[in-house]
Amino acid sequence: MRLIRTRLAGYARTVIAGLMAVCWIGSAAAQSPQPTPADLRLVPESAAQVKLSFAPLVKEVAPAVVNVYASRKVVQRQRTSPFFDDPFFRRFFGQPNGGGDRPRERVESSLGSGVIISADGTVITNHHVIKGADEVRVALNDRREFDADIVLMDERTDLAVLKIREGAPFDHVEFASTDSLEVGDLVLAIGNPFGVGQTVTQGIVSALARTQVGVTDFQFFIQTDAAINPGNSGGALVDMTGKLVGINTAIFSRSGGSNGIGFAIPAHMARYVAKAADQGGKVQRPWLGATVQLVSAEIAEALSLDRPRGVLVTAVFDGTPAHEAGLRVSDLVVAIDGKEVIDPNAFGYRFATKMIGESSEFTVLRSGKEQIVTVALKPAPETVPRDTRELMEFSPFEGATVMNLSPAVSQEFGLAGLPEGVIITEVKRGGQADKVGMRPGDIVRAVNDQNVNSTRMLETITKTPPRVWRLEIERDGIVNQLVLR
Repeated sequence: MRLIRTRLAGYARTVIAGLMAVCWIGSAAAQSPQPTPADLRLVPESAAQVKLSFAPLVKEVAPAVVNVYASRKVVQRQRTSPFFDDPFFRRFFGQPNGGGDRPRERVESSLGSGVIISADGTVITNHHVIKGADEVRVALNDRREFDADIVLMDERTDLAVLKIREGAPFDHVEFASTDSLEVGDLVLAIGNPFGVGQTVTQGIVSALARTQVGVTDFQFFIQTDAAINPGNSGGALVDMTGKLVGINTAIFSRSGGSNGIGFAIPAHMARYVAKAADQGGKVQRPWLGATVQLVSAEIAEALSLDRPRGVLVTAVFDGTPAHEAGLRVSDLVVAIDGKEVIDPNAFGYRFATKMIGESSEFTVLRSGKEQIVTVALKPAPETVPRDTRELMEFSPFEGATVMNLSPAVSQEFGLAGLPEGVIITEVKRGGQADKVGMRPGDIVRAVNDQNVNSTRMLETITKTPPRVWRLEIERDGIVNQLVLR
């Protein structure tokens, strides 16, 4: 009873204090400016307000949050005898059932969440939820299930767009303006954690513009303490108006469960990918043709800045949108279209979510003076054919898929500058390239002191193997030399 009396007394004091505050505000209203929307955010000030419920909001939003079931068929080979690993045994004793391995098919499945964003059944979810899927089904919270087609997959943002085949119209949610979100705002996370069924958790926005998460290429996450667990991926993070502010994507956890540190892709990025799906099913990002770097405390001091901010332009390449706009080396870009830029990740996010065919205004500090540089938003050109080839000959590259580099390919792989040559796009597991340690994104610079400038040339080299292989492979800007016998 003491605890209850203490709480009631506390509520009474809160109510009295609230009434006194109202009286004071009323007497000063004539002298005070009208409140802005940001000033109207309130915290509970009475027992009645504490008893308020999120139920009406959940009833409005929950029908638009779906479970996503992705499945794919995987062919495994079952060993009939360990002797069939021996080529001598295979040659002289034959290969029963077509070989020493007996194929066996099994189905792998994954479970996640998604959000319906239009009445026609367009669903947005995470790329990693449906990666490699042959079939996708979505289940609504009323237990109806539908087949869905994959319209777009964008690994760099970890987003994907689905389309429910039939059953329209569907309940859906609208995108919110992420830029109006503030730290401390209440949010709800809705999804299907651990496959237990649709679940709602509540929390606040813990931080904005998190850029050191390491989940996608475009680091600019909303951090929340609303509980997010495996299965929540692709689910909705909504504000108190019922609008979508983010797509739940990742958590920091050592146990696999929620520790109160979850991350959501901002609605602005999700809207951009959804619009790309609606305009042809391919994400085209604007190309700048310049490189930038983080402004450290030392650089900020050298530039006489009050604090580290913006990004420093370190290179501008001829014939690119940056060059045509007049951007210069040592320019300090502090904002894009009026939105502050704090580091290269924030810069990449702000620029990458602009639409092709428009223009963007960079706020630049040059020689201590602020000015505007207008950059045309153009796609990266395909200056040379990709000419994708899978290398099958026995060599250090056996099992690797390679492609000619162009500005478009470089942008897709997140490469800085304008590299030329041949890039490895895929490495087959168990192949020689895998055993050597090659990875997607590696650039083949030279083989046996001969510069490699095309996939055709590299394929020709692998067909006449030398006794010793001397390779120059570039990874993360560093050229590594390998000698293989």
